[in-house]
Amino acid sequence: MKLYLVRHTRVDVPSGICYGQTDVPLADSFETEMGSIRSRLSGIQFGHIFCSPLSRCVKLGISLEYPLLLDDRLKELNFGEWEGQTWDKIFESERGGKWFTDYLNEACPNGESYRDILQRVESFIADLPKTDANILVITHAGVIRAFRVLLKNWPVKRAFDKPVAYGQVTI
Repeated sequence: MKLYLVRHTRVDVPSGICYGQTDVPLADSFETEMGSIRSRLSGIQFGHIFCSPLSRCVKLGISLEYPLLLDDRLKELNFGEWEGQTWDKIFESERGGKWFTDYLNEACPNGESYRDILQRVESFIADLPKTDANILVITHAGVIRAFRVLLKNWPVKRAFDKPVAYGQVTI
């Protein structure tokens, strides 16, 4: 099996805003970015297509004309009370400072820690069908980083060294 991970396209959210699991609109560049993704996936047959239920992923999957299996475990990290705030404001807060120091174990206020997302993705991987068919997952940067940690044995800190671009296809 080959696992194809696709990050959703660019969102219409100002730079520097934490949005996590908030359902946010897509940028005007959606059609162009979606066309590029379609081109990169052209000719590849998928036995299963899994998708985060957040609208930015679902819209991409529907536009690619794939039959989607929605799975909550593929949602982005839940940043809880921080969603909608600037990263600068979060970083300057006492709780934010603790989280940036130990995001693996420290949960966001009414949200998750990175260990939580790792456990969600690990559960998803364990439930993947045993098949030789290609599998497509339409998801978020945090989830793709979790796949890297779990499947490539990357240290958690290394997962953040390599960016995950909007619309990126990772195999």
